[in-house]
Amino acid sequence: MVIFHLRGETVHGGSRRANAYKFQFSSRLVSSRLTGADDLESLLEVVVQASNRGVPAAQNVSGGPNWSFGQSLFFSSTVVTTIGYGHVTPLSKPGKLFCMVYAILGIPLTLVLLSALVERLLLPATALLRTLNASLGHLYRPFTIRLVHLAIIVLILVIFFLVIPAAAFAALEPDWGFLDSFYYCFISLTTIGLGDYIPGDSTGQEYRPLYKVATTFYLLTGLTFLMLTLTVFYDIPQLNLSTVFSTVKLDEDPEKMRLSGSGLMGPGYGIGGLVMRDDYNHHDQRRSVVHIRPHLDDSPSPEDTTPVHARDMRVH
Repeated sequence: MVIFHLRGETVHGGSRRANAYKFQFSSRLVSSRLTGADDLESLLEVVVQASNRGVPAAQNVSGGPNWSFGQSLFFSSTVVTTIGYGHVTPLSKPGKLFCMVYAILGIPLTLVLLSALVERLLLPATALLRTLNASLGHLYRPFTIRLVHLAIIVLILVIFFLVIPAAAFAALEPDWGFLDSFYYCFISLTTIGLGDYIPGDSTGQEYRPLYKVATTFYLLTGLTFLMLTLTVFYDIPQLNLSTVFSTVKLDEDPEKMRLSGSGLMGPGYGIGGLVMRDDYNHHDQRRSVVHIRPHLDDSPSPEDTTPVHARDMRVH
């Protein structure tokens, strides 16, 4: 015998009608006897239907509202950051249309915001690189110093955005071990978003809206620092694999050189406009001299503004 009852509610909000359904297992239970395979199939369909709406089926007598502010903010952040867990989805046609419009506008704006935050974080990252170069420049080559700088950034990412949050999730989530929590942090920050582990959805979770808001802040901060790490990685010419697959060298196309960013302006350029190079022309044979990037004239020359086909005709 299985004791089971499912209740659905339609939520009305002012002049707007939201076809959001709240499914929960009520304390006023109704007994139903499973007499055959059809009854079992019907029961499983109802459980799956509730699960698809983001509500766990087990021990859900005191389940809270499915679309609280914290849950809604968490869902919105997973849309604009393209994580997309998929455990909660819009069901009504207006909700699906709004979600598509929101994603079209929100994803580019979120990328702009994250890029702006990365530019601000590049200032202390550049200061760290200057300090390492001043301290170790007379002992090691520039590439080695850049690897040390990258290792420090990666270490900060692993400790403060993977290990420590994983320990916090393992303590807050009753069914998660440390490996499960670390797995969730990695899957989320890499925007894979499989959706097999979702924080704050366990039964009897205290302060669930606040928990969802804190998780949203963690995801945005972690994505920003991950983008910073990738920027530092790609600013090392020896590790930038895009130059290997490029069919045209940057120094042969000034327009691509200007649009390529700070890390690909030419040999030796790095983050924040630093030049890391070996200066063997001086008598003291000092290594890894740090210079400020010289002023580049951004105004295109007549050769640059000439179309390619016109340039070929002029040559012939």
